[in-house]
Amino acid sequence: MTTDSNIKRTRWQAIKMAVTFIAPYKRQVVYSLLALFFTATITLSIGQGIRLLIDRGFATNSAELLTQYVLIFFALVIALAVGTFTRYYWVTWLGERVIADIRRKVFNHLINLHPGFFEQNRSLEIQSRLTADMTLLQSVIGSSVSFALRNLIMMIGGIIWLFITNAKLTAIVMICVPLVVAPILIFGRRVRSLSRQSQDKVAAVGAYVGEILGQIKTVQSYNHQEIDKKQFHQHVEEAFAVAKRRITQRALLVTMVIILVLGAVGMMLWVGGMDVIEGKISGGELAAFVFYSVIVGSAVASISEVIGELQRAAGAAERTVELLDTPNEIQSPQHSLALPPVSGNIKIEQLIFTYPTRPDIPVIHELSLNIKAGETLALVGPSGAGKSTLFDLLLRFFDVQSGSIKLEGVDIRQLDIHDLRRCFALVSQNPALFYGRIIDNLRYAKPDTPDAAVEAAAKAAYAHDFISELPQSYQTQLGDAGLGLSGGQKQRLAIARAILADAPILLLDEATSALDAQSESLVQQALEPLMVNRTTLVIAHRLATVKSADRIAVLNNGRLEALGTHNELIKSSELYSQLATLQFQLD
Repeated sequence: MTTDSNIKRTRWQAIKMAVTFIAPYKRQVVYSLLALFFTATITLSIGQGIRLLIDRGFATNSAELLTQYVLIFFALVIALAVGTFTRYYWVTWLGERVIADIRRKVFNHLINLHPGFFEQNRSLEIQSRLTADMTLLQSVIGSSVSFALRNLIMMIGGIIWLFITNAKLTAIVMICVPLVVAPILIFGRRVRSLSRQSQDKVAAVGAYVGEILGQIKTVQSYNHQEIDKKQFHQHVEEAFAVAKRRITQRALLVTMVIILVLGAVGMMLWVGGMDVIEGKISGGELAAFVFYSVIVGSAVASISEVIGELQRAAGAAERTVELLDTPNEIQSPQHSLALPPVSGNIKIEQLIFTYPTRPDIPVIHELSLNIKAGETLALVGPSGAGKSTLFDLLLRFFDVQSGSIKLEGVDIRQLDIHDLRRCFALVSQNPALFYGRIIDNLRYAKPDTPDAAVEAAAKAAYAHDFISELPQSYQTQLGDAGLGLSGGQKQRLAIARAILADAPILLLDEATSALDAQSESLVQQALEPLMVNRTTLVIAHRLATVKSADRIAVLNNGRLEALGTHNELIKSSELYSQLATLQFQLD
């Protein structure tokens, strides 16, 4: 449950975060503040220009004096324009620069987080924080804060000039200050809470859209559009309902401020007008006083409106702080051991593992297994037996609750995580290809690989021929997740990428189970040279793959039920015999 103390702590963290990111740009901050003070001073000086123009220009009937004061007025306007340009440029530059830095830091943090975090949090909702929230923060840092500071200076300077011009009239305006501050404090708290809720709802809308559009073929094949339209409508309306409450509170705040401020100005005009009629003050003094009153009133109203933007930004900043504060549960040890020469010896001892989201259900239970360097070990078993989980544990996407995994005799938790993962090349059932050129996808593990080596790997993976037939060959742009390629083509690209990675241990996660016979044959041919002199663990659903393995490990409910060759297990393992009869019967 979120407590007030937690909210205050997060809010202070958000402020600290903003200061931390702005601090490296002290010079730009100084430029912005100087320009801001300059424009505020010029604006306040215009009031005195108006007074002189009326009292010494119009009232004296002197064309020469009138021309002189009009020229002074134009000089002030030009100075104001130059100052405004400078302020706008540096403030906007600062906002863009700081948000770019925040985006980079958040992304750098996210990309190193353990995969379990993304299983418990929607990736598209996180994406919304990197886009919508950052846009809001940029607007505030690059505009609203400057606007608020400028109006604060204008308000303070205007009040000082009001006292200088006429103390009695100023007293009338000051009476209303507490009346203006009170609604700001009352409504500001409500706006802050609603702003955070609004950001969460908008993020949920973005996440839902991304999920549906990302699975558009499934949506349309099941004629699910009407249901999705209704669900999207519900998400949108929930976001609108929160936004409506937030807008109402902000509108009430601004309305009350305007009524109170302009009501005070109206009262002041009546009293000041009576003083002009009685000859107690000049028309120029009243005009200047009206100018400063409007400056003060509009500044207060603007500040109250900016407070609403700042409240929304506070919600966005808090959500960003939450991401940055998320601990990475899988990290390299502070003093990691040197990785010995890796030939592929893996020792699994009394492994016990449960997923954080399902702590009562052990996925791996007291599993022990020795894998020799250079051998091919097939992992078979019913769905949920723990085969893919074992791959995740080898790569340290998760850490075990008990037991150990040793690579060349060293517990993998004592190794640098990057050194560990460089020992593995993964080819999964649904290979991950990225938007961009084919050649960049192939070089994913080693970006500096020469073109000749890339082409050689593609030939070894039986991918060169179909790549060459594409319009731009290796420079062809792939769509998201390799859109436009067949399953077999994607697999062969993934295999070519694994060849270029040149890792001593190969992990094949059902690499051929979803392919037709022709594609499977090509992929199998591509895998054969890749597996030479490498320790290979393969999750197999095909009898041909199982038969060619040196040994087969039969997993069931996270336990090692049997271990041996195909012929041995057919005789000794009832479960394997059933799998061979049912699961492999199509081969």
